Amino acid sequence: MAVFRFVYWILWGDLITVPLPGGSSLGLSLLVLLLIPSGIYFTVRTRFLLFRRFPDMLKIAIEKKNPTQKSSISGLQALIISTATRVGMGNLVGVVAAISIGGAGAVFWMWVTALLGSSTAFAEATLAQIYKEEDPLYGGYRGGPAYYIHHFFIKEDGSRRKSVIAVLFAISGLICWCGISQVIGNSVSSAFENAFHIPPLYSTAVLVAIAAVIVLRKNATVKVLDIVVPIMAGFYFLLTVIIILMNIGQVPAVFARIFSEAFGLRQAVAGGFGAVLMNGAKRGLFSNEAGSGSAPCAAAAADISHPAKEGLLQAFGVFIDTIVICSCSAMIMLLTPESMTQGLEGMDLLQQAMDFHMGSFGVIFIAIVLWLFSFSTFIGILFYARSNVAYLFGDNWTSQTLYKILALMMLFIGGLAAYTFVWDLGDVGIGLMTIFNMIALIPMSGQALASLKEYEKTIK
Repeated sequence: MAVFRFVYWILWGDLITVPLPGGSSLGLSLLVLLLIPSGIYFTVRTRFLLFRRFPDMLKIAIEKKNPTQKSSISGLQALIISTATRVGMGNLVGVVAAISIGGAGAVFWMWVTALLGSSTAFAEATLAQIYKEEDPLYGGYRGGPAYYIHHFFIKEDGSRRKSVIAVLFAISGLICWCGISQVIGNSVSSAFENAFHIPPLYSTAVLVAIAAVIVLRKNATVKVLDIVVPIMAGFYFLLTVIIILMNIGQVPAVFARIFSEAFGLRQAVAGGFGAVLMNGAKRGLFSNEAGSGSAPCAAAAADISHPAKEGLLQAFGVFIDTIVICSCSAMIMLLTPESMTQGLEGMDLLQQAMDFHMGSFGVIFIAIVLWLFSFSTFIGILFYARSNVAYLFGDNWTSQTLYKILALMMLFIGGLAAYTFVWDLGDVGIGLMTIFNMIALIPMSGQALASLKEYEKTIK
């Protein structure tokens, strides 16, 4: 346990403390020190990709599928899968927590981190495409960081069959996703108990039963997410637009508050980088996943004409997750009088805000949205797990099924009780994934940049 706590501190603790005016200080974790500079690096190297190629991202998203493999998925379907896992608790409770701690200025810095993360997402997704391989079990393609890390460390004529770093990445991913499964179960059961007074045992049993029917079937995951993700994101966005229109007179003041607090001395430190990056970086990473190596597991499965196209789609995915969905949660909260939410936190705070705007319907709606967000995240992470299980244990249904059963068990256990250790295990898992992914991503990024240049030549 002591070793675990030490690793947790190394990843998320304050490795460097920067003194600030007024006697306060700013703690910088290893993950922040790694992800923010790398995000800036990729943003500069791609020449501000999100701004330059945003129209291309939209065009590629609606591009007609032209499969080369019978069971393959399109670039858009890969985007939907990654969006399903990105859009989860972090978009709801995580945003609320960031604003509660850091003030409205935290929203601005959330946007900044998303813009930086989109270029990182492009690089890792493009590499996943370059090094994808055919999937003999599920059909189509598979890949991800474990596979491009393998190619980075293991030469084709080498005697070793596996890369140690790739193995460690895959193990870290499987640990992380088990931890997230428990968080999902606990969040859903709590929300339904608050909204409908349904005992956790019943809501959890239904959640696990529905999830099992989907994930234990060969190719049901993609079909379900194709339907669920656009609907849940669309309805949440629509409701937010309605709330904004109901409070249209307050919107200019909200944006003025966001920018003024972001660029004020106190807010820029405590409300911006202090809250969102230092205290909330963990939640932000869970939200957009840029750099963690999760989304590339879906990106590699895409049957698409050029690797850079999938990279652009995954960069677009970060935009959808943070700029759109997270901003929806921020607006719902910031348009609520502070007197209504004082003393509240987490899901209780968000449900109170929805009750203010929409009455009891809002409380019920947010519980259902949370259920959909969490459910889609669960089946999405099990799609991610496929390629990592295969890398570790080979192509067999036994290992694939056993991991799915383990994740379902964690989902059920989490719905009945919250075990802090398991939650922290998820945090450690995603932290280690990021470290191992970056070991290969940064030196291999030249290949992703070359792919981008090649793609840009074809569209001139």
